[in-house]
Amino acid sequence: MKDKKKGHNTKVSTTGGVLSPSKLLLSHLICGIGLASSFWLAINVYSINLIDSPTETLRLVWLIEVPVVILIYSLFRKDKNQSSYLKAVARGLLGLPIGAIINALGAIALGAPIGTQYFQRTLSWSLLMSAFTFVPAACVYGSSWIDWQQTFVHTKLIGIIDYMICLPAHGAVIGAWFGAWPMPLDWERTWQEWPICVTYGAIFGEIKLKGKKRSQKSE
Repeated sequence: MKDKKKGHNTKVSTTGGVLSPSKLLLSHLICGIGLASSFWLAINVYSINLIDSPTETLRLVWLIEVPVVILIYSLFRKDKNQSSYLKAVARGLLGLPIGAIINALGAIALGAPIGTQYFQRTLSWSLLMSAFTFVPAACVYGSSWIDWQQTFVHTKLIGIIDYMICLPAHGAVIGAWFGAWPMPLDWERTWQEWPICVTYGAIFGEIKLKGKKRSQKSE
């Protein structure tokens, strides 16, 4: 009976400490507010939007979202006894351009347009995708190759932190892939241009799987 009661404890133990569902919900809420506020500022303050001004809008979004993601996920670093909060922040900053390069190369390999006219768009999109996929893991795992492999290669998710990182990252990538489907169609719509529909798909996928994981953990 005691073991059963322990199994229903609302707090989940992780390598970096104890993370309750309320902390999980709060962290996702703050990241979501950062993303929503960036789009609100773009539309209401700078009078730009993703369809008409994709480069400027994406730049504003990642400039706001990246610091929020780094500051939040650095709190959940797994090596708290060996790594300080500032070191985790530095890892997130270092992981940002690395993740952007990986996302850009992946997008180009799958057919993203290449050229000087697309460079700024691809750069801003890649930095935002890095915030969804690579930066959280860099803040939490650091250089622990075992944790990276377990989460992204073998998908052996042990603690709630692993779910926090893995599901939204996979959701963003899968959402971006589905979002790219309308691009080659001859509908001649502005939102079909790179990387507008891909961005919408990535954001939807990231939020969708993040919400799914949160609901599973709260049960």
